[in-house]
Amino acid sequence: MPNQSSPPGHARRRSETRFLALSIALAVTAAGATTYAFTAGAEEPHGRDVELAVDGGTAVVDTATLAVRARTGAGHDITLSDAAVTDLGKPGPVTRTGTALARWSYPERGIDVTARTDHGRLSLSMKAHRDTRIGWPVTGTDATATSLQLPRGEGLDIPVKDAFWTKGKGELAGSTVDMSEGLTLPLWGYSLGNRTGVSYLTPTDIGTSLAFTADQGRLRTTAEHAFDRGEGTRDYTVAFALTDGNAVAPAADYRSYLAERGRLGSLQRKIAKNPATEKLLGAFHAYTWGTARKAAGVDQLRKLGVDRMWLGYDAGPDPMDKAAVSAAKKAGYLVGPYDSFANGQDPKTADSPTSAWRGTVYPDFCVRDAKGRPETGFGGRGCYLSSQAFEQAEPREHHLADRTRSMVANGADSYFLDVDATGELFRDHGKGHRMTKAGDRRNRLARMKRIEEYGRGGLVLGSETAGAWANRALAFDHGAGTPVADGLWALQKDREKWGGYYPENAPGIFFKPVDLPADLARAMYDPRYRVPLYETALHGSIVNAERWELSYEKLPRQKKDRALLAMLYNTPLNYVLDGASLKKHGKELAALQKYFAPLHKAAGTEPLTSYRRLTGDHTVQRTVFGGGTLTVTANFGTTAHDGLPGGCVDARLKGDDAPRRLCPAELG
Repeated sequence: MPNQSSPPGHARRRSETRFLALSIALAVTAAGATTYAFTAGAEEPHGRDVELAVDGGTAVVDTATLAVRARTGAGHDITLSDAAVTDLGKPGPVTRTGTALARWSYPERGIDVTARTDHGRLSLSMKAHRDTRIGWPVTGTDATATSLQLPRGEGLDIPVKDAFWTKGKGELAGSTVDMSEGLTLPLWGYSLGNRTGVSYLTPTDIGTSLAFTADQGRLRTTAEHAFDRGEGTRDYTVAFALTDGNAVAPAADYRSYLAERGRLGSLQRKIAKNPATEKLLGAFHAYTWGTARKAAGVDQLRKLGVDRMWLGYDAGPDPMDKAAVSAAKKAGYLVGPYDSFANGQDPKTADSPTSAWRGTVYPDFCVRDAKGRPETGFGGRGCYLSSQAFEQAEPREHHLADRTRSMVANGADSYFLDVDATGELFRDHGKGHRMTKAGDRRNRLARMKRIEEYGRGGLVLGSETAGAWANRALAFDHGAGTPVADGLWALQKDREKWGGYYPENAPGIFFKPVDLPADLARAMYDPRYRVPLYETALHGSIVNAERWELSYEKLPRQKKDRALLAMLYNTPLNYVLDGASLKKHGKELAALQKYFAPLHKAAGTEPLTSYRRLTGDHTVQRTVFGGGTLTVTANFGTTAHDGLPGGCVDARLKGDDAPRRLCPAELG
């Protein structure tokens, strides 16, 4: 909190459909990736096409242009990528080893290519021998493409011909997103016609961007990778998978990818390691202010019947004291401070305790650009601090360990470390602590692991808008649930509309209700576009909530839809609380948490195994967790569907005789 329509899955051979539940089960038990030996007598095929078997059909790569097409098991020909927009030069000869691997090169561009079948995907990897760029793959060009899946926050499914996104207020055309910073998962995908789709995974997300165009009114995407020795990005991989076209199939593919490589975290394992983590299950999250961070405020929540909460507080002069922390833990809540290792300011004038460091951390640890200038910190204050400088100094100076110790001296059992798990990474040219963005990511993971393991039992760790790469390090995040549209930042800068940092005990930036402009509300919260990509990939690994400054009460007009989305996705609501808001909204919070708690306690550690839209207008949606542990149906519309009123949600746990119903508008 800075001071400022069928079950989804991959396609399989013989035109079978790999349902999501099966794909996840396979992923959990999958062995490591297959390796292939190159032989001296490797075959050189005739022509310029390389054909490889993939789950659900056959992929063909045109080595002259890198155009990729596929023929599905059902006999459909589809385009996975048009030709690269970069001049590749004449390709060298193709060397084959068996039926599942091929190699060739582009001598003029200085790039070697390896194409292989990897766990049923077409995996195409490039290694550059000099700095260069390539624009590829070029996607969404198949005439049957109907929608684009984009992991902005929790996730969006955007019809390719929707004028709102091609030329209207939500316009994507003409924009570019950094895949390591602007997306929560390193992927995108398309649905193609009837029960067909394609997933694109880019494990080499650092150095990769995704550009959007609207050719003839249809959304298309082109990835670009910068091969840069200094940045450590001379390698580039894209993995293609045929899917059944479900809107969350690309995320299901990514979950399988992570599991195959041992990179998928598990809340069950995290709970076994630190039993306090179990208190996240069923908990809503709230940052506290004023009397809400006192023992009396905790007691008020408990008397309302709230049995699980994560309570946080800022690093100002009035944190939660030992009595309040003790009361919170006694109530079964998690409690933890907000901290940040990212900002440094002159200790004499620092505007936040988290920005004041002893000695000469500021300015010695500032991230510096190629010209030696410090990278200005967030909000134009101080500088961003180098994770490499901290890592090198930590064995001697213990800056981070001492900070952590002081922050949890009150007995806190959780910790929120701002921005460490977000995508904004830095290349540091500072003398004595140079690092690449990949090095920055490694350093952040290392220090998050130390916090997770701090003390005797460890701390339940969270961070902001966690990228998928941090899913094993964290127990929760605040922010990856929000598909932020660009207009939100401009609105937040308007202090008159959004609120500022006063009054001190209830800052307007958190507490002042705001009416989102219609176009912004549509881009972020319209259920017709929202899909649970993040939950499909990572539910059961990390507990995901919305951004800290977008509390449930901050956006009154979106409350109903946000409550329905939270229940549908099995994710907690995020609040800010002071004494006044506890009195005004406490009963509503308690009623929502009472409904949510048993659902999340049962399914919070389970994967999302099915996502369906039950109506053509996408207003009625259903999720299933754990293959039937929990089934949730949400009606975002205004008319009843199959007995479920508009604006209501039904949830059924395994063993329930009848669904549990919630109509959020009736609680206000």
